[in-house]
Amino acid sequence: MNAPITLRADGLRMVFNRRVIFDGVHFALGEMQTLLISGRNGAGKSTLVKIIAGVLTPTAGSVTVSVPGSDGIFGVRSLLGLVSPYLALYEEFSAEENLKQIAAIRGLPYDRDVAHDLLRRVALFQRKDDPVRTYSSGMKQRARYAAALLHRPPVLILDEPMSNLDTDGVAIVREVMAEHRRDGILIVATSDLSDVDRFDERVDLNALR
Repeated sequence: MNAPITLRADGLRMVFNRRVIFDGVHFALGEMQTLLISGRNGAGKSTLVKIIAGVLTPTAGSVTVSVPGSDGIFGVRSLLGLVSPYLALYEEFSAEENLKQIAAIRGLPYDRDVAHDLLRRVALFQRKDDPVRTYSSGMKQRARYAAALLHRPPVLILDEPMSNLDTDGVAIVREVMAEHRRDGILIVATSDLSDVDRFDERVDLNALR
């Protein structure tokens, strides 16, 4: 998390099978700011998260990241970490092997010390060599956090951040969220408003159909 960045969405619209999922999504975020994406189940929270993450293309509008001191506007994907219950892990690989694979996919050297620190942080170090298929749903969710943080992203996007987590897991995630509030940009999509104790901007998808 070096240079301060800004992330903005302009006029996001998503239509699927002639049904408007949402329309007119705008926001602008700077360093140390949090966006809450709220809405009932089926309102399009995960769809909006995927658009912000660069996984889906909106019907209209754009998402851009500006990096001071650089030329032009960048896509968000190389600068973000994404955590969501629907993100697949390599089930036959161990947690550490998953991190090695993710580093390779991102074109990064594998830093064993950083990876081990992350696995300790998410309370998986003692199980780092076990296949992910042997993990509980909560352990898999914590492994997703390690994967998302591996490249120290300035933008962290969390879709239903407390999904499948027990009390200890929730405490770990709250610490991660607090860190990103201090040092980067945090985006949280949730139907449970208790997941986020404060935020700077809010997109309420119940009102944007």
